Amino acid sequence: MNIIDEIRKLKKEKDAIVLAHNYQIPEIQEIADIVGDSLKLSQEAAKAKEGLVVLSGVHFMAESVKILSPNKKVLLPVKDAGCPMADMVDVQRLKALKASYPGIPVVSYVNTSAEVKAESDICCTSSNAIKIIKSMDSDKIIFTPDKNLGHYIANQVSNKELILWDGFCIVHHRVLSEDIKEIKRLHPEALLLVHPECQPSVQVEADFLGSTSQIINFASQSEAKTFVIGTEVGVLHSLQKRNPNKKFYLLSPGLICANMKKTSLEDIRDAILNEENEIIVDEEVRVRAELSLKKMLEMS
Repeated sequence: MNIIDEIRKLKKEKDAIVLAHNYQIPEIQEIADIVGDSLKLSQEAAKAKEGLVVLSGVHFMAESVKILSPNKKVLLPVKDAGCPMADMVDVQRLKALKASYPGIPVVSYVNTSAEVKAESDICCTSSNAIKIIKSMDSDKIIFTPDKNLGHYIANQVSNKELILWDGFCIVHHRVLSEDIKEIKRLHPEALLLVHPECQPSVQVEADFLGSTSQIINFASQSEAKTFVIGTEVGVLHSLQKRNPNKKFYLLSPGLICANMKKTSLEDIRDAILNEENEIIVDEEVRVRAELSLKKMLEMS
């Protein structure tokens, strides 16, 4: 029996569902029951009838699933699959910042720990961040942790002052405007689709700025045939699968997230078989974090 058949057999035996992020390796995206961005995965996990959820992604994503599905057993196949950007904001420093700006609400990107979500008023994703910031009553908002996404939001919502945390995605942040010049030289006809986690100097060059799901949808609906993709390489699998007659090129060879690439099919199999690497969230933290996530979901 090959490993794919093993996984399928174990899923039935264990009443398990496998969720995979768009940045996972193609083999995992192919065996997953659902593939999507972090928001979609959390929503689908909460709706799933299965009691065992295997999240193939990184730690904060599995935590978000557990926060919204406390009665389900949530597994992260690779224990140390983390997110450097999420690690750039911690509860102690966030509390100190909040004390410096009393009464100012905190909006946190979902790329944060459960503890940070618990200290936040509401969460957002890259796809709904503008909508959520616009909805806030306050004209001043603390935004954590991605300053590049924060810059993008600030450009779109001019009547709000954003106090930006000094954090960033190490993968998207390394893309430079020089990369754009080179790729445009090679593919001058291509549309440039960029994730707002990239630096402002890269954002301004984009033909379209959006989340992974928005990039996939834009490219799929566009009449254009050639695209340069400015987000993690894993998204190319979904793009090429949905659009076999279109061409996609990666903006920079540096757009590879090592943490997203840690998980293998063997890790998925072993996680289901042994029910290992379970995600546990302190209940008091979970309840408070759930409030910030559910406020976001109500607006999505």
